[in-house]
Amino acid sequence: MPPQRILVTGAAGLVGAMLRTRLARPDRVLRLLDIQPPAAAGPGERVELRTAAITDPEAVQQACDGVDAVIHLAGRSREHTWEEILSTNVDGTRNLLEAARKAGVPRVILASSNHATGFLPVAGAGEAGFPDDAPPCPDTYYGFSKAAMEALGSLYHSRFGMDVICLRIGACTARPNDERDLSIWLSPDDAGRLFEACLTTPSPGFRVVWGVSRNTRRLFSPNGAEQIGYHPRDDAEEHAAEVVPNRPGAERDYLGASFTTLPLGEPD
Repeated sequence: MPPQRILVTGAAGLVGAMLRTRLARPDRVLRLLDIQPPAAAGPGERVELRTAAITDPEAVQQACDGVDAVIHLAGRSREHTWEEILSTNVDGTRNLLEAARKAGVPRVILASSNHATGFLPVAGAGEAGFPDDAPPCPDTYYGFSKAAMEALGSLYHSRFGMDVICLRIGACTARPNDERDLSIWLSPDDAGRLFEACLTTPSPGFRVVWGVSRNTRRLFSPNGAEQIGYHPRDDAEEHAAEVVPNRPGAERDYLGASFTTLPLGEPD
């Protein structure tokens, strides 16, 4: 049986680098795509390296050919100009989904963000936490682009039957940085567990799932994650003594915190 081949876009970024080792399997090849050349393969590492922009439809089509699933991480990860957000995050996602459709890729995992819902009032989380399908209420052009990504994923599932899982990722960093992160942190190891669950869960259809660790101060329902077989193990509370206060001016009343007051369209 040929190895499973997974395309990872944005593979040279922070989350892509975390997943590169954590998704490695003897029967799996990771096809790593980024506008910046991904690091060279290590000894025995089963990877295929591609250098291209997500905004290049032909290159994205070539990258999708012959793969079994796509993890889409590429795009701007902070606020930027309207033109850049549209080009990279929205048009780039459409390029990816269209290429996957033409190549017959059955499953796509889209890296959305908690900022797609950044204007949710924190007080509304309640004891159960925000549900996975909480309606979009973006806090920035960046957050809008993630809501648009989710809508495109829904469209491609409904039109073409593609399995699409949108992950509303919190703060995916080596350690939580500030007080807000204690509620939304996704550890590197849990990120590996989350994406592995997305790759292996049977027939997910279209889903939106929160991408966070097992945090004591969680704001999110774990139901959607549990349904796809994701069982996080890490807790940001273990690092509570090390975090710094939230940035001055951070709006703690909303999920998006300081993103809710960033100037729209100004690179952050």
